[in-house]
Amino acid sequence: MKALQIDKISKSYSGHVALDAVSMEIPEQVILGLLGPNGAGKTTLIRIINQIIQPDSGEILLFGQRLSPDHIGLIGYLPEERGLYRKMKVGEQLLYLAQLKGMSRKDALQQIRYWFERFEITEWWGKKLEDLSKGMAQKVQFISTILHQPRLIILDEPFSGFDPINAQKITEIILELKKQGTTIIFSTHRMETVESLCDHIVLINQSKKILEGSSRQVREQFRSHTYLVEHRTAGFDLPAAQFELLEQEYVAEHVYRSRVRIMPDATANQLLQTLLPKTEIISFQEKIPSMGDIFIQLVNQSTTAQ
Repeated sequence: MKALQIDKISKSYSGHVALDAVSMEIPEQVILGLLGPNGAGKTTLIRIINQIIQPDSGEILLFGQRLSPDHIGLIGYLPEERGLYRKMKVGEQLLYLAQLKGMSRKDALQQIRYWFERFEITEWWGKKLEDLSKGMAQKVQFISTILHQPRLIILDEPFSGFDPINAQKITEIILELKKQGTTIIFSTHRMETVESLCDHIVLINQSKKILEGSSRQVREQFRSHTYLVEHRTAGFDLPAAQFELLEQEYVAEHVYRSRVRIMPDATANQLLQTLLPKTEIISFQEKIPSMGDIFIQLVNQSTTAQ
């Protein structure tokens, strides 16, 4: 069963198309990176999944059932624009929000105590949100998102406001939740986070989906078959039918770095066999495009094609 099936969802505002027949399937127990530049349509899609707004057309299935208000307890949502009540005390607020999601008071109190201890904030129960720093308030918001143990969690820029230590703690919890069976949609502009966390990628630009697949599939699709070789000798020749020497630069005393593209009929082993008699190899690695590189390339291509 898929966690989420989105079928041809469209939404327009006063003539502006926010989503144009967007479809995707999100497997269970994955971390999905929902990517796209500002204004691409990500926030509109997230709001539709959360039933904050309704689509003009299309259908969404959540764990095999048509999305309905009955599913509110299955979803946890951390919005980019934080939405807690600043005058309300932390403990009372979390208790209230958990009960809105269908938890009993007893279960809610048990979970709140667990997360307070986990985050080492047991003394915060009676504090008001307005008395907390941005990072402290962010912890409370994150707890409110996962408190009711949702099966689908949507995180919109979850690391905003966190220092590196707390960002690492949040990362560990996200990975734990995934291991326990939770599906997580992760919307962010931080490509290094996508690289380290996401199993699956969806890229939206100008209201349309332009890429979908597992992280492994996406990387394989955009391989350039280019290798970086550090070596001792400059100026070697390579068979043009098999390899293309793209550039060579001086790195340090007697050390050079060459960028070599392998032609379709050649292999990395053949490149090594060709180089070994010509120079001493110091390092040899494939230049894999980063998610940031792929993001920029596809967004530029799709924008130019419009």
